[in-house]
Amino acid sequence: MGTPIKTGLVGFGAAGKFMHAPFLKTLPENYDIVTVLERHASESKSLFPQAQIVRSFDDLLKTEVELVIITTPNDTHLPYAKQALLAGKNVVLEKPFTINTADAKQLIDIARNQNKILSVFHNRRYVADFLTIKEILSQNLLGDVHDFEAHYDRYRLEAKPNSWREEPLPASGIWYDLGSHLIDQALYLFGLPKTITAILKMQRPHARTTDYFDVRMDYGFLNVTLKSGMLVRELGPRYAIHGINGSFLKYGEDPQEAYLRAGFLPTAIPNWGEEDESMYGLLHSEINGELIKKNYPSLKGNYGYYYENLYKTIREGAELREKPEHGFNTIRIVELATESSDKKCTIACEGLIDVKYPD
Repeated sequence: MGTPIKTGLVGFGAAGKFMHAPFLKTLPENYDIVTVLERHASESKSLFPQAQIVRSFDDLLKTEVELVIITTPNDTHLPYAKQALLAGKNVVLEKPFTINTADAKQLIDIARNQNKILSVFHNRRYVADFLTIKEILSQNLLGDVHDFEAHYDRYRLEAKPNSWREEPLPASGIWYDLGSHLIDQALYLFGLPKTITAILKMQRPHARTTDYFDVRMDYGFLNVTLKSGMLVRELGPRYAIHGINGSFLKYGEDPQEAYLRAGFLPTAIPNWGEEDESMYGLLHSEINGELIKKNYPSLKGNYGYYYENLYKTIREGAELREKPEHGFNTIRIVELATESSDKKCTIACEGLIDVKYPD
């Protein structure tokens, strides 16, 4: 058995508490949480009683951490990650990777020069629906795909109290927050698009930052649509995928986030990440000359796969799956869509990095 990675967790808000801490807690053979940065409270003691709580980032870097996990607001990502890398630490950044591609490029260069691991927490690669879609496409069950539509809709008429994501701050709004998940999934599945056409809006009367997006990415034969809104009371398919042989429709939400926000650890739920059969997607296709119309069993999701892979990278030299260049490309698409929406036109997808995505 290898040596656990001495880890510092920066921030214990929603992202740190619900998306990162539970998986670090349940992988003690891989991660030893030695330090947590909480500005005022000491909530993390309930999960990590042995960890030292510090009140400043400088104090965290003075401890024996090898890995720094940054879950604080987006405008802190560049200064915190830069400082940690220059201090000789490996770094994980909560998505979105950075505010802009200039910041992303700077961090990539520093990590390379320091010979340190820099990764982005694209945990939505490890949800039941995406893993199932990846399997369906890898088995060519739909034939050549010509239309892919992904939604991340909600119904929230009022602003969320005390949420910086709904304030007019750098990298706030749902295009950065929810869009980054959908962008990364599309790039993972289909690579780099040719052009982009986007509508970004503030729909709700009180909105102070983007709360709606409709983004079209053109790949030639394939069209990809990414949509999200906060005024969708009745949810349609989360994914609708159409190929020359058939279609796959998927409703519903991976169960992990609901469990995490309710305070459950992954080890507390039997068959963690498995969807109920009622949530399986509909596959309607012609396969080997036979017409098939049936519910397709969902694969098991687990955000913890991210941290299992990261451990193998840091301790065993395995290839990093969530590369900083992936984070760069996601932010570049954010920038391009913003430009398209502002100019009300289709623009070429230039400035992306031609980097390998995982199999």
